[in-house]
Amino acid sequence: MTISEVELLAKVPTQLFIGGEWVDSTSGRAIDVHDPATGAVIMTIADASISDASRAMDAAADAQASWAATAPRVRGELLRRAFDLLQERADEFALLMTLEMGKPLAEARGEVTYGGEFLRWFSEEAVRISGRYGSNPEGTGRMIVTHKPVGPSYLITPWNFPLAMATRKIAPALAAGCTVIVKPAELTPLTTLYFVKLLEEVGLPKGVVNVLTTSTSKEVSAPIIADPRLRKLSFTGSTAVGVSLLKQAADNVLRTSMELGGNAPFLVFDDADLDKAVEGAMIAKFRNIGQACTAANRFIVHESVADAFASKLTERVKAMKIGRGTEEGVGIGPLINDGAVDKADELVQDAIARGATLVTGGSRVDGDGSFYQPTVLTEVVAGSDILREEIFGPVVTIVPFTDEADAVAKANDTQYGLVSYAFTQDLARGLRLVDSLDTGMLGLNVGVVSNAAAPFGGVKQSGIGREGGSEGIAEYLDTKYVLVPFA
Repeated sequence: MTISEVELLAKVPTQLFIGGEWVDSTSGRAIDVHDPATGAVIMTIADASISDASRAMDAAADAQASWAATAPRVRGELLRRAFDLLQERADEFALLMTLEMGKPLAEARGEVTYGGEFLRWFSEEAVRISGRYGSNPEGTGRMIVTHKPVGPSYLITPWNFPLAMATRKIAPALAAGCTVIVKPAELTPLTTLYFVKLLEEVGLPKGVVNVLTTSTSKEVSAPIIADPRLRKLSFTGSTAVGVSLLKQAADNVLRTSMELGGNAPFLVFDDADLDKAVEGAMIAKFRNIGQACTAANRFIVHESVADAFASKLTERVKAMKIGRGTEEGVGIGPLINDGAVDKADELVQDAIARGATLVTGGSRVDGDGSFYQPTVLTEVVAGSDILREEIFGPVVTIVPFTDEADAVAKANDTQYGLVSYAFTQDLARGLRLVDSLDTGMLGLNVGVVSNAAAPFGGVKQSGIGREGGSEGIAEYLDTKYVLVPFA
């Protein structure tokens, strides 16, 4: 049975979740959550204050010792029950994400699958936290290396993947034995609130997960980060904000994980299967309407196939249906707000003014909602803002290259280093690119790399640390070494 939008929204909590209780904010303020496809307010929720932040920190700190002492199997089974319940409610979570974020419903269903896999993966990793035992080199004793939870963790999630970014942080923290305070983005807080309600239903102990929704993130976050009881900070968002948080985290020498900005290059060599390259490009660029840190930003295409690639890609782009994500067949939903539309248009107009050729799109869509036409630009000139900045919109920029060295130089000409994509049928070249491309991830002949079992993260100003895989739980564990002498 399909749930209606009204019925679904009636099930979503509107309060803060602190110490296992849904509580009102002490701020006296509220946050209006909008549907970006219409601009209409769909819910009004609590707006946390500094006082609420202190209450959440107290709850997380009070619950830390008992949660760390909880058997790994018990922690894992709670996560597994959350995974199972999420599958049962997949349609509800998908619809909720579409309503508050705007992504097409088919993509939202894909995010439920992806986000759920972090619950399943880390439910299994909880019982695989290992150490080692052996003789010291001198032969005078035994060395024991073990791991323990870092401690209370503050998790700040972005608006573009409301479920997956929450599960990607919460699941490894809980599996490791850490309590958490979660601060979802002001623009898309509803999915996190509904997910935490699910965690409450599966029996998560009080205080293990706490949620603060707020319109004053900097103000509310500062006392949490400054609290000596906090031991870990995890953030996904812009590099500028990440740098600011790192400076704050330095005062208490916090463990940090930062998944920051991206400017992904998408390389197409002259020997590439162009049909596969176009298919990969459609996923790498237009997934989530281009609003992803992993989105392909710069299409660097060999000069001999640049026109053919642009022609094939443009044909696909022109066929994309624009509309509200709940409508059948929609491939391009709204951007998150009018500010995102303005930014995308400014970047496009700057590129055109510098000499780029507009092939299709290139303007906002008239009417309600924050829509921008899917756009293709060719012959984009070096120095254009659109090649330096993260687009976060449905815009393809095509730049020709001459040879492999030129392609790599163009790809690495950025402060970011999250992910790159490359299409070539030359295995030796592909292996060279593994070493020559300065990114934390590489999709070789594929347009999406994300997987719960793989370490997600970048280099340079794209961040530090990894989420997912066995590396993901290690981010929430401290290493302890013990020497036991023979005498």
